[in-house]
Amino acid sequence: MNKIITTSDGSHTIYVPELDEHYHSIHGAVQESSLVYIKNGSEFCDADPLNIFEVGFGTGLNALLTAISDSDKSRLIYYTSIEKYPLPISVIKKLNHGACAGETGKHIFDKIHNSKWGLFEKITEYFYLKKIKCDLITDKIEGKFDLIYFDAFGPDKQPDMWTRGVFEKISGITLSGGLFLTYSAKGEIKRLLKANGFKVVMLHGPPGKREMIRATKM
Repeated sequence: MNKIITTSDGSHTIYVPELDEHYHSIHGAVQESSLVYIKNGSEFCDADPLNIFEVGFGTGLNALLTAISDSDKSRLIYYTSIEKYPLPISVIKKLNHGACAGETGKHIFDKIHNSKWGLFEKITEYFYLKKIKCDLITDKIEGKFDLIYFDAFGPDKQPDMWTRGVFEKISGITLSGGLFLTYSAKGEIKRLLKANGFKVVMLHGPPGKREMIRATKM
């Protein structure tokens, strides 16, 4: 049975006993997402409008932080997120992500999770979210994106999500000049990205990780 864990920055994550894995870093869920996907991703990317594709909707934390961080820029964001195993709303309601994300965090977090699956829903004036229940490995992914948040469970826990076939699919939906972000820094991931047309840069990682990857589609 999944367990809610309080991480070092006070924000929650979820522990999955079957995988012996957490949804976010135990060194700080909000800190990790903020550095990997916001500071080095959405805030670094100047596309306007901005089309984001997220692998692993999970708790909705990355979507929440993206919506909040861009709220003062008047830039339209179309955020598509896929998840094979959506969490039950009973678990979502126990998480403190909204309370950890500033004054408007809870309102936006609730709207994210109350939005329908399968179509774009307006979450804020400039942030539109589409959640899709699907399998990245077997299902066809439509669209072209400026920014990829790759937030699947780690390669050692979910190796079928970190294969050549998956990275070929990701390359196919990433626009030229588009960015790929992940918390992982494994050598095999760098090699797969390079083999699929990305230029890889290693950046300082979040607490508990020395490095992370940002890659640009050439």
